[in-house]
Amino acid sequence: MRFSSSLVENAVSSFAQLPGIGKRTALRLVLHLLKQPTNITEQFATSMLKLKTEIKECQVCHNLSDHELCSICNDVRRDASTICVVESIRDVMAIEETNQFRGKYHVLGGLIAPIEGIGPAELNIHSLVNRIENGEVKELVMALSPTIEGDTTIYYISQKIKHKKLIVSSIARGVSFGGELEYADEITLGRSIVSRIPYSIGE
Repeated sequence: MRFSSSLVENAVSSFAQLPGIGKRTALRLVLHLLKQPTNITEQFATSMLKLKTEIKECQVCHNLSDHELCSICNDVRRDASTICVVESIRDVMAIEETNQFRGKYHVLGGLIAPIEGIGPAELNIHSLVNRIENGEVKELVMALSPTIEGDTTIYYISQKIKHKKLIVSSIARGVSFGGELEYADEITLGRSIVSRIPYSIGE
């Protein structure tokens, strides 16, 4: 792809670094921005810069937040006794879209995957255990992707908290094994949350 302007070329290259954005799509986005009034382009650039420099991680659940605590953790109407454990922030958003869960969340930041060098220490498991020890948690809903890594993570967490008297449940297998949670449709995901089942670690 040839460019008559290095400014356009640099902008296209920047957009093309985003996931799912190829050079042609990046060019369309750049040309679209060029047609917009200057204040619109400035607003876009400012919002991206502020996103990078001002976004925070919730000190409790590790969700994205504008403040030290996210809006979900700050919401007194939510059931603090039920924590939904998810792999990523995108999973929080997916579950919130279902309107079927009124508890709170804990974002692990990934799944245990020894082959990829990801162990428990690389995830937000320690802070989850602390929440259980220090709070009034009665149920953990394990809403992790139904994969080997997801099951391994559920097993590890269950072992860490097995001395506590609380319910550990996992989402119903309406989500296909090996699938990513964020790509499940809202109805299937919502039903999986509502129809969660007790999790047993066996003997």
